[in-house]
Amino acid sequence: MTFPFHLLAPPDPAALPLPHPARPAEGVTLLRGAVYALPEGSRPLAADLWLPEDATGPVPVVVFVHGGGWRAGLRDDLGPRFRDWTPGPFARLARAGFAVVCPDYRLSGEAPHPAQQGDLAAVLAWLRARAGDLGLDPARTVLWGESAGGHLAALTALTQPPGTVAGCVTWYAPTDLPGLAEDRPEGTYDAHDPSSYEALLLGGPPADRPGAARDASPVSHAGPDAPPFLLLHGTDDSLVPARQSVRLAEALRAAGHHPDLRLVTGGDHLWVGLSDADVKDCYARVLTFARRCTGA
Repeated sequence: MTFPFHLLAPPDPAALPLPHPARPAEGVTLLRGAVYALPEGSRPLAADLWLPEDATGPVPVVVFVHGGGWRAGLRDDLGPRFRDWTPGPFARLARAGFAVVCPDYRLSGEAPHPAQQGDLAAVLAWLRARAGDLGLDPARTVLWGESAGGHLAALTALTQPPGTVAGCVTWYAPTDLPGLAEDRPEGTYDAHDPSSYEALLLGGPPADRPGAARDASPVSHAGPDAPPFLLLHGTDDSLVPARQSVRLAEALRAAGHHPDLRLVTGGDHLWVGLSDADVKDCYARVLTFARRCTGA
């Protein structure tokens, strides 16, 4: 008898059972840890889904991409300014009628660019495949990310087929990796440093891998089919200069678009330095933008 080797093949994530639902807040259902991809040689990739209860039809989707310098981070962590919110920021979006999807992606210690971009493309494909099971309208999908997650959200939004993404929000995101050396204060950034976050993402320093650095930069992909963008960046960001968001806005304008660029006075990375009211305003702008892009 010949062994049925086809049984060793990994299962199709689109056919796996969904996680048992939890109810983290009134009006919200949470499916934690749904496997959406099984990259060969890597760990399974999972996502948390925050869903509105009692939806009367397919709901629009917000895909949140976590930050952490492409090196670390938790898929459901919006940052320290939001950890004590009750209900949390994703539950609030679900209450507003959105499905919120928080995916893992391979970190730079696991695989270099473009693996992360491929992972986010995979979660979008998985959402399309499971839309009927989950009550989603994947044609109304907004990507949203903070810091490195904002970079990946923008990169994915600009490299997907037209119509895949209805809008994209970035918070204090790097968008032009070759331009970082110019944008950072003199003496604070070495484009030849093999230990920088960017070098670890690219598999080598940006100065030594200019082609990969350009390919990994959202500004390189700003074309006529780009979706609407909302870009928020603090004027006092000491880790990712606000000029990085300006660069993407300029590239989008050059391609014929009208991105909404908001430079938040006094804001540092992670919204350090802002009042609670200003942080809430940044969040409210995301909700308003997502409603406008999806007709929610």
